[in-house]
Amino acid sequence: MFELRRAGRTAYWREGEGGFPLLLIHGWPETKRIWARNVEPLAEAGFEVIVPDLRGFGDSGPAPDGHYDMAASARDLHALVHGELGHERCVVAGGDYGGAVAYDLSLRFEGFVPRMVLFNTVVPILGDAPGIGADTRQAGDYFIRQGRDAEGLAAELDTPEKRRAWVAGMYGHRFWAAPGAFTREDVDFHTEPFADAEVFRSSIGLYESALGMRELSEKPRFFEPNPTPTLLLYGPEDHVVASDFPERMAAALPEVGGPFVVANAGHFLQWERAELFNRAMRHFCLDTVRQPT
Repeated sequence: MFELRRAGRTAYWREGEGGFPLLLIHGWPETKRIWARNVEPLAEAGFEVIVPDLRGFGDSGPAPDGHYDMAASARDLHALVHGELGHERCVVAGGDYGGAVAYDLSLRFEGFVPRMVLFNTVVPILGDAPGIGADTRQAGDYFIRQGRDAEGLAAELDTPEKRRAWVAGMYGHRFWAAPGAFTREDVDFHTEPFADAEVFRSSIGLYESALGMRELSEKPRFFEPNPTPTLLLYGPEDHVVASDFPERMAAALPEVGGPFVVANAGHFLQWERAELFNRAMRHFCLDTVRQPT
């Protein structure tokens, strides 16, 4: 595994120092570990790969201010990449909630993100785009439970084994991933950080924030089109992201490349099809790695 570093309360990995900065942002039920198959190949390709645990997750742990919304996370990441590491710009990639944080980050700090790669992420709230009907999540009951009954759920999952089993369901029987994408050992690896009661509880704070059950640090930048040049990928084996995801994301991203459908991949595309994802990153961002940072 990679060396664990810290900037204040933010825990992160950093490989390939001196390359063009690449920020990889996880979602839920993930930590920085979901990028373990991407860090070394992308560092070898010329990136300085920066992989944090978001506030509330993994080695970063609970946030003292109790804020788990995307604006707070975006500010944390800007403080890490710009304030701590001294970079003026960075390419960003993210899926699930990590894609939403990337979306906010790129709008909140103009010029900071010259390019994004997004996949199977939360769709920006722009209202109904012309010609696109609304779809609902096929496996989104967990979202309501974690957002509206977080305390009850945390009390119910009162052992490390129960907490890990809840999270493990997202990698297995809830059909977020392509069949067979995760071995038992893989699932153990990804669920381990959620065994801790405080970390599990704080990790679902983002759902409370999304459903109005927790005070926001500030309004998210998630209600407007995003002009950042973006490569959009989609793993169709995902039963939690709505089927109209590609069309809705394309409507929100006027400078989008794609959406490109990645066969035999679901929600965790960067893990499930790591070689393809790494190759796509290299090709889409090849010119950036040749620029000064």
